[in-house]
Amino acid sequence: MQTLIDFLPLLAFLVAYKLAGIYVATGVLIVACALQIGWHWWRFRKVKAQHWITAVLVLLLGTATLVFHDPVFIQWKPSVLMWLLGAAFLVSQFVGRKPLSQRFLESMLENAGGAQQTGASPATWRRLNLAWVAFFALTGWANLYVAQNFSESTWVYFKVGGLSVLTLLFILPQLIWLMPKETNQ
Repeated sequence: MQTLIDFLPLLAFLVAYKLAGIYVATGVLIVACALQIGWHWWRFRKVKAQHWITAVLVLLLGTATLVFHDPVFIQWKPSVLMWLLGAAFLVSQFVGRKPLSQRFLESMLENAGGAQQTGASPATWRRLNLAWVAFFALTGWANLYVAQNFSESTWVYFKVGGLSVLTLLFILPQLIWLMPKETNQ
């Protein structure tokens, strides 16, 4: 259920784009992000930092898209988000007890019913964290490349589907690798 709520703004954006174009889709995305924040607050009395950052970027760049009637602003949103996340992961390399990749992946493993302890060393977590920094830098660049060199509809499909699939393909092998191994003795 939570994953569906996390992806609803993207799905609403895609449906609105198919039905009415980029400007209506941008307006729908702004409203969907606000509703997502409201739902999280109502349900959990807290909102994830990533949702706040995404909502602020959508509000700022989406509003600029609508005011200036130029989709380039909303096309920049995924790149700016990816680069901010990459910067946060990079800072966590040096600040805090655990790098963000460790906190994120251990949380995912725990939510999936697995143990939180993976046996990975602090050095392994730091290397993995740098891989996340590189991933965010590259996906931010890829988003801009697609936005500037392909049609608007290609960019929309890349934003909604391509970036989601790339992220899944990046995370899944890490989760499988980090899962605690049961030994039969």
